[in-house]
Amino acid sequence: MSPLHDSWADAQLEEDAGRTLADMTTLRVGGGAKRVVSVTSSQEFIDEVRAADDEGEPMLVVGGGSNLVVGDGEFPGTVIRVATRGIVPEVSECSGAMVRVAAGENWDDFVAHALEEQWSGLEALSGIPGLVGATPIQNVGAYGAEVGEYVAQVRAYHRPSREVRTLAAADCGFAYRNSVFKREAGDWIVLAVTFQLPLGELSAPIRYAELARRLGVEVGERASAHAVRDAVLELRASKGMVLDEDDHDTWSAGSFFTNPVLTADEAAKLPESAPRFPQGDLVKTSAAWLIDHAGFGKGYGDGPVTLSTKHTLALTNRGGATARDVMALAREIRSGVRSAFGVTLVPEPVFVGCSLEDA
Repeated sequence: MSPLHDSWADAQLEEDAGRTLADMTTLRVGGGAKRVVSVTSSQEFIDEVRAADDEGEPMLVVGGGSNLVVGDGEFPGTVIRVATRGIVPEVSECSGAMVRVAAGENWDDFVAHALEEQWSGLEALSGIPGLVGATPIQNVGAYGAEVGEYVAQVRAYHRPSREVRTLAAADCGFAYRNSVFKREAGDWIVLAVTFQLPLGELSAPIRYAELARRLGVEVGERASAHAVRDAVLELRASKGMVLDEDDHDTWSAGSFFTNPVLTADEAAKLPESAPRFPQGDLVKTSAAWLIDHAGFGKGYGDGPVTLSTKHTLALTNRGGATARDVMALAREIRSGVRSAFGVTLVPEPVFVGCSLEDA
């Protein structure tokens, strides 16, 4: 398996001693850890997980750290940083590209690589931070696309049975921002993901109106996959959703709340101007709209944590923030939206050592 960028893996293997979880997460909050280790092969990954389980020691797997909110206290166990690398393609004119990718590959680098090879389908998922192994867990999605549409298999270590298993896409239980790996959190360690991607220079059909307008096409039409990637990166950057060391609007865990999926009766109680997207018998609405119209506009907050000045879905670290600060603003927003609209927002990031339910 050949890696995309050896230098990235080398940087991941720098001395871990003394590093805090704030150094390993894009929100940049979190305390230290009892032990931090980087793994560079699937077997090393499995061995570290088994060793922690045998010792009864808490364990935390950290990839890109883009979907984590970690508490301020020390993590009392082993932090495993994922630095496994490699891409193995099998390309056929009939079935397209079947591409097995190690969990530790950088997601956006892989998307760019796929487009260079004319493996299409992932272009609308450009610019999402993190590693490949995290994408099926959350079934990451953006601009009308979800990664689960292109997953053929997930190879994972199942901790309760101590077995390595290969799950077909149908067994992954993909749903909106969800999967069996998330529902059974802690049981599964993703080792590699196999994607099935069509061949060609054109994108998948454009499903998102804002993206279609940017590209000058109608919803449902296709465009150059490279043009779609460029447009998505521009849109994400305009919302502070592309990592930038110098831009505090990107010091976040991405979208902090998922878009609520409501029953028809629940959706009927929303104001007429609220967005509604039918999902079979259910209706999805916009968390960003609810937050904004509950009185929490862009840049809301007067402490070290505020809403992004570009997008109301991101809680951002303006410098020196703690997890306690993040939780305080998140609780305020969730409570305000519930009071205004009767909708309880569900957080999207994974919380470790902290909770929205804490007093």
